[in-house]
Amino acid sequence: MEKFDLFKWVLCGSVVLFGFGFDHVDGLGVNWGTMATHKLPPKTVVQMLKDNGIQKVKLFDADRSTMSALAGSGIEVMVAIPNDQLAVMNSYDRAQEWVKKNVTTYNFTGGVDVRYVAVGNEPFLKSYNGSFLNVTFPAVQNIQNALNEAGLGDTVKVTVPLNADVYDSPADNPVPSAGRFRSDLSEVMTQIVKFMAKNNAPFTVNIYPFLSLYGNNDFPFNYAFFDGATPIVDNGIQYTNVFDANFDTLVSALKAAGTGNMTIMVGEVGWPTEGDINANNGNAYRFYNGLLSRLAANTGTPLRPGYIEVYLFGLIDEDTKSIAPGNFERHWGLFRYDGQPKFPIDLSGQGQNKLLIPAQNVEYQSQKWCMFNPNAKDLSKLADNINFACTYADCTTLGYGSSCNTLDANGNASYAFNVYFQVQNQDSDSCNFQGLAMVTTQNISQGNCNFTIQLASSSTSILPPADCVGSNFNGL
Repeated sequence: MEKFDLFKWVLCGSVVLFGFGFDHVDGLGVNWGTMATHKLPPKTVVQMLKDNGIQKVKLFDADRSTMSALAGSGIEVMVAIPNDQLAVMNSYDRAQEWVKKNVTTYNFTGGVDVRYVAVGNEPFLKSYNGSFLNVTFPAVQNIQNALNEAGLGDTVKVTVPLNADVYDSPADNPVPSAGRFRSDLSEVMTQIVKFMAKNNAPFTVNIYPFLSLYGNNDFPFNYAFFDGATPIVDNGIQYTNVFDANFDTLVSALKAAGTGNMTIMVGEVGWPTEGDINANNGNAYRFYNGLLSRLAANTGTPLRPGYIEVYLFGLIDEDTKSIAPGNFERHWGLFRYDGQPKFPIDLSGQGQNKLLIPAQNVEYQSQKWCMFNPNAKDLSKLADNINFACTYADCTTLGYGSSCNTLDANGNASYAFNVYFQVQNQDSDSCNFQGLAMVTTQNISQGNCNFTIQLASSSTSILPPADCVGSNFNGL
């Protein structure tokens, strides 16, 4: 493959990373997302972080129950202001109120060790069509100034987690050394990075080598990892992986913007385990094994050798994340939905891989499953009922390349019915599906396909019961 095309792919999407450590990699943290129908109790998650030596965590909000659980833990925290609140933060008074409520309140001995405030989450994604273009920088200014005024500016810094699509290289020279901020963002990005640099705040970028592979069958597979790709040369510098090439494109963009010495953090980086032919435990193991060993050695990148602060993405699978980018979006976790580790990993980067310590004292619902009724006579509405179940519950593991992709037609129905039944807290009415389903106490998992039993803690949302399939419900 030609270098020209490869470097174009280097910047095709990036998103999430986390960090851990027993004998931990310095600067390693994890992303703790909570977009799930059933969540582990925050105190359980915090204990799991501590049990595994994870000392930094990146949040996507400043939820009170999460912050309360983190109090006194010693874990360094990045709290966040969601994109839909950026416009509100254009008011300095509201920014002051937010800082007081979500940072100052926890600033006491035994409180929460807040180190960063993330203003937005990838607000300049191309798919947002400029929705947050004019409100992000004023929000950044107001939050940092409010932190400074509260006497916290020396220890708490503002940052903006950005997708790697905010920078690129010109089509006629698509290499890292030619990196520049996107032309439509050049002015606002220059304003943001100069303001943050003045306040000694870091640039946060989300880099996803998996996404370079996703949908690009011609992308050199090994280049997504760290252990043996054919080098690509840029002005005498050899790039053997897409992570380094992507990161150094940003280094060049910052230099061009006049902030070449600005600290760069990787806010998200990781590998999913379901939802695509390349999303599996084996590839995740390979990716993390390579990444963590480099971080432990402080290898850095060709243009930025040395220490990099990195947040792995993600901590726990989230079954309500949008799957618009792909089914893999719900499977980035190092842990399953219930806090059980998926594959061996050594957070110290020394290659002594073993399963992480799972969540303790997890409470599940009863040992009951919902399955296809083999005695059902009228199968004319089976497809509609499966579609209904998968609209309101997570069926992404049935997709191509995933662990449940080899089930037969009845198995697919059982999986869909069961996942809906569990989301509905095993309500008896949710295992009806117009007579096509029945409850069983026999585990109906098949091979590598796990028919889950959900956590005892339930979602606050109310989903329609399984007898609502048909013309009386608008969801179909």
